[in-house]
Amino acid sequence: MVDLSVKIAGLVLKNPVLVASGTFGYGQESESLVDLQKLGGIVTKSVTLKRRDGNPPPRICELPAGMLNSIGLANVGVRAFIAEKLPYLRSVDTAIIVNVAGSTVDEYVEVVGMLEEEEGIDAYELNFSCPNVKEGGLEFSQNAQVTAEATRLVRDVTARPLIVKLTPNVTRVGEIAQAAADGGADAVSLINTLVGLAVDVETRRPKIYTGAGGYSGPAIKPVALAKVFEVANQVDIPIIGIGGIMNLNDTLEFLITGASAVQVGTANFVDPATGERIATELRDHCQRNGIAAMAELVRSLLPWDDAK
Repeated sequence: MVDLSVKIAGLVLKNPVLVASGTFGYGQESESLVDLQKLGGIVTKSVTLKRRDGNPPPRICELPAGMLNSIGLANVGVRAFIAEKLPYLRSVDTAIIVNVAGSTVDEYVEVVGMLEEEEGIDAYELNFSCPNVKEGGLEFSQNAQVTAEATRLVRDVTARPLIVKLTPNVTRVGEIAQAAADGGADAVSLINTLVGLAVDVETRRPKIYTGAGGYSGPAIKPVALAKVFEVANQVDIPIIGIGGIMNLNDTLEFLITGASAVQVGTANFVDPATGERIATELRDHCQRNGIAAMAELVRSLLPWDDAK
């Protein structure tokens, strides 16, 4: 028997494979295509204080090794999420992690405060890659001091597990992860998208309306692995790895490098059942190789100077 379960603070995942925010809707959209109970967890679309319609189209562009997007955090808003989306999520037998976004620290605190009154939520993921209006447009997770303070203020209003989602668009992501831990985060998830641009040479316009957008998919996996490795050597709290995970081997790379769990993102647009398939293949892999528990894989990367 193989124990695929993973513990992150007070949260127990049945397996380490989750689906990433913004790539899987609110779960119900994929119920006819995926056995949701076989996932380790669902990370919802970002939830903001008020409804957001998002950016004008075009806002998604497929590229040879990934995709570019600038959705603009389109979502129904926290009140509609509670009334319309959460009842269904409560019926799904897997961990429900609500991704929270905002333009100011006060908005994060208010949204989490409203969600605290509701059942059926296992953890929060704070999307700290949103523009921080009060800080002159800097992303929350580009500034260690802001990251620590924002995390601390949200920590004050919840006892639920708190995951801080970090951007790769910084010089030293390990320092930001440490700030999140210092602020009371139970875990960090990384990476969010890289900044990218694609141009239509015929029209001489960007391929998405906002110009630059978030680049994701297989091409960013080496960057994501390097960032996870950096953070694993900086903090002791669990890491959830994200970035270009398309199959079992990608998942194993992240676990070995230092992630306790992973999130499948862009692959959901290719096949919504990718996460379910990886979870099944992970169990088979462990059985074949005599791996009894995830702890035997996580942070098991060996340096070359140990080679004989």
